[in-house]
Amino acid sequence: MNEFTLIVAGDPAQLTGGYVYDARIVEALRATGWTIDVIGLEGRFPEPDAVASHALDSALTRQPEDTLVVIDGLAMGGLPAIVERHASRLSIIALVHHPLADETGLGTPEQQRFRISETRALAAVEGVMVTSVYTARRLADFDVSADRIAVIEPGVELSPIEKNEESNAIPRLLCIATITPRKGQDLLVEALSELADLPWQCQLVGALDRADHYVAQVREAIARHRLEARIELLGSQPLERLPAFYAGADLFVLPSHYEGYGMVITEALAHGLPVVTTTGGALAHTLPDAAGIKVVPGDVSALRDAIRSMLEEPETYTRYRAGAREARETLSDWQTAAEAFGIALARFGLSKERP
Repeated sequence: MNEFTLIVAGDPAQLTGGYVYDARIVEALRATGWTIDVIGLEGRFPEPDAVASHALDSALTRQPEDTLVVIDGLAMGGLPAIVERHASRLSIIALVHHPLADETGLGTPEQQRFRISETRALAAVEGVMVTSVYTARRLADFDVSADRIAVIEPGVELSPIEKNEESNAIPRLLCIATITPRKGQDLLVEALSELADLPWQCQLVGALDRADHYVAQVREAIARHRLEARIELLGSQPLERLPAFYAGADLFVLPSHYEGYGMVITEALAHGLPVVTTTGGALAHTLPDAAGIKVVPGDVSALRDAIRSMLEEPETYTRYRAGAREARETLSDWQTAAEAFGIALARFGLSKERP
């Protein structure tokens, strides 16, 4: 029977990229007859506290022998001893969106601690699912051999492009990303402050409760540059409302320092939007060259110039919009991604040799 247990850190219904990926895969697999039990763990992650440790241990203890269990990397990377404890009686698969050690803002000791911990945890599992070729290559530094990795890139929901061919009278920029240091919204505010001579509006959509100090920093920058009337911090929005944001935008901007894939990039392409982003992590691969402009992460001047060229040069904007719509035709849907996920699960789940 096609069934497995998925374990994630915290509420499975969270609207950040990794959780959305997990939910879409589960939804698509269930539609084809899979039975999937989704467990959200209490406690603090990825630097686990006692509550988190107990939650993962209890969740695995409850699983019958030989159960196929997929654990999101955020939930297991900091708890290698627990993964090791249950690995002999369960078929455990890791789902890694990006290594914990690659999170922006970590000091060297934290990076080293996560690298050691995650390397140990990944050594204990049957196989590793990743969401990009970039992350697959990155895991070589965590001693994961290529034959133990399956790359399952995200899908998209393709629907007719609702936006008119004409742009908004005042160009509307859109950034959908949790407001955290890795996403780089502070850099976007600084870049836009140097484009005050141009007409534009910008919407920042994303959770405001993950990094209070950073959110305050972004708000302060908006106020300092007197951009309150031009940059909106809209917080997290329901998934069903996001298509309207894409449809109402002229340009998508993701200034991240690093992404393990960058699902919102393909979502923007699915809506025919040209993109300005960075080459951080997998982003250099996720965005086709013909569909937008990529700059070095952290370079405010380059980000500013890329946005300016999109706003000031109609030929540049039109060329990249056409490229985005061409790229749209090459995107895969979630059902295709889920089928590949199921095939990889079967491969890894059957690989365990038991006495």
